[in-house]
Order: sequence, then C-alpha cells, then structure tokens
Amino acid sequence: MSSDVPPDVSALAINVTVPEALRWTDTRRGEEFTLTTLNVRLLADGSLAAKAYGRPTAGGRGAYVSFRVPDRPELAALVAAAADRAAALWAAHRGLG
Repeated sequence: MSSDVPPDVSALAINVTVPEALRWTDTRRGEEFTLTTLNVRLLADGSLAAKAYGRPTAGGRGAYVSFRVPDRPELAALVAAAADRAAALWAAHRGLG
C-alpha cells in the first residue's frame, strides 16, 4: 500500500462494560434484560453512537438484541471516558505482535 494513500477505515467501535452501579433493566418482547455492555461507535462526522446489550434478568443466554442507551449524564460520561481511553490505547499501539 502506498504511503501517500491513507487506508479507508470503515468503522471504529469499542465494547465497554457498564459498572454495576450504572446498570439498568429494559424489556424486549416481554422479557426483562439487565444491560451490562455498551457498544460505542465513532461515526464519520466525529460523533459517537452507543447501543446497550445484556442478559435476561431471569437467566439464560437470551437473544443478542440492542437497546437504546438512556439519556443519563452518568452514562454519557461513561461513553465519553471510554472513547478517550480507547483513543489513548490506539495511539499507543505497538503494531502487530
């Protein structure tokens, strides 16, 4: 690959564990889920988008379905802090091992 042509990066995404104190529940198709993970994506315009995932509160594997992240300042702060941390980790990479 020529060094004067930048690679076309189509997506940047990170998975973030939601701390116990910030977890919440939501219902899908009559089943309650405890949301424990966020998938955060960096969009082409530089903004962030996030979806939440979790497990059925009653136990079991359940379906892999996404949930909206509630508009709560502490969750917005978690997303921003995770993006900053991911940026630092990417910037410090040491190449293929």
